[in-house]
Amino acid sequence: MHGKKALLLDMNSTFMFGEDRFGDDQDFSVHYARLGGSLLRNDINRIIRHTYEYLKLRYPDEKYRHEFPSLASAIHDVCAIGLPDAELAKIIDTFAFHELGTIPHAYAAALHMLRKKYVLAAVIDIWSPKAAWLDTFERSGIAPLFSALSFSSDHGMVKPSPKPFEQVLVTLGVAKADAVVIGDSPRRDLGGATNAGIDCILVGGAKHPKAIASVVNLLALCEGF
Repeated sequence: MHGKKALLLDMNSTFMFGEDRFGDDQDFSVHYARLGGSLLRNDINRIIRHTYEYLKLRYPDEKYRHEFPSLASAIHDVCAIGLPDAELAKIIDTFAFHELGTIPHAYAAALHMLRKKYVLAAVIDIWSPKAAWLDTFERSGIAPLFSALSFSSDHGMVKPSPKPFEQVLVTLGVAKADAVVIGDSPRRDLGGATNAGIDCILVGGAKHPKAIASVVNLLALCEGF
């Protein structure tokens, strides 16, 4: 990363882990019940699971790259019954709870270390509203480290679109040649970086000839600092 000024970080499987808990073993009604939701267990599980599949199907589709559906619109599309606003909010909260991962202490420390040398930003694809992620960043002590944050649920653009990367660089006032994207996905992170004309380092074992480097994880990237 010699000569670089800014790092544009991916989040999931880069510094946040254990996200997207939507498998068949998940009972979404547990968190939903804590919120005081009124739907039956089978109904809330069906709605959450179908909503996840609805969004998962569209996520790689280029047609939705710059107009990805909001979580609220996806829920309305899959739900066979009308939902009051208060009930919709509980379903969105439940979905976000299962989409949200955790930030290990070692990775929070790595971000602090990187911030001593680079301007940090994050280009993040999530399907839920960002509030739970901002709270997690605050609790993990990493919120002040980022000079810019791009959440796809704010603007509807998902990687590998180059636009979120380009918008972040404008916010930072940093040239493309002075930045590097760091992420785990060759298609989304490297693809988006390449489309935007920015160098990319892959983490998590992913490799690709277009990446300028591949490292085991973000911790390894900090070795020698």
